[in-house]
Amino acid sequence: MKDITSRKDIIFLMETFYKEAFADPMIGIYFTEIAKINLKEHIPQITDFWEQQLFRTGGYKKNVIRIHKNLDNQKKIKKVHFDTWLSLFRNTVDINFEGEKAELIKTRALSIATVMQLKIE
Repeated sequence: MKDITSRKDIIFLMETFYKEAFADPMIGIYFTEIAKINLKEHIPQITDFWEQQLFRTGGYKKNVIRIHKNLDNQKKIKKVHFDTWLSLFRNTVDINFEGEKAELIKTRALSIATVMQLKIE
């Protein structure tokens, strides 16, 4: 397996992850019914976010905390939801990539999920 080395790799990771997340009985509703995510629009944006996290080149400008706080106001996001998201995310990375950036994206995902939980409570 290879490491995450490019935007193309992040796009693949996001497409693979969101396929799982949309289908998940615990968190799928947040993507399909609450946020009503259009993947054609969302994948480039979320790729920008993760590209910025990994390579400092993504140019993502949105307020991630505010976006998720708005979702939480519609349907409470609980610890179990964050845990499910993180587990799916980490598993998607582990199945498809290995290396320094793969480990970094998992570490950043944990940090972001932890901070987000604290900020929206």
